[in-house]
Amino acid sequence: MTLADARAALRAAEEAGRRGMEATIPLVARKGRASYLGERSAGHQDPGATSAHLLLAAAVEVLGLVD
Repeated sequence: MTLADARAALRAAEEAGRRGMEATIPLVARKGRASYLGERSAGHQDPGATSAHLLLAAAVEVLGLVD
């Protein structure tokens, strides 16, 4: 794997993380603390997905991969 391949993979991972994070908004939590809210959990972004995306976004920024 070349450096260019690694950069492209990290950018793709960050984009997939963003899409995944946003996809959690309409979901109803079935596990963890949010599960106690039941249907009221729908409409809220999952904090775990958000933190995973923030880690990937920070890696992209620190490595200077931002366009």
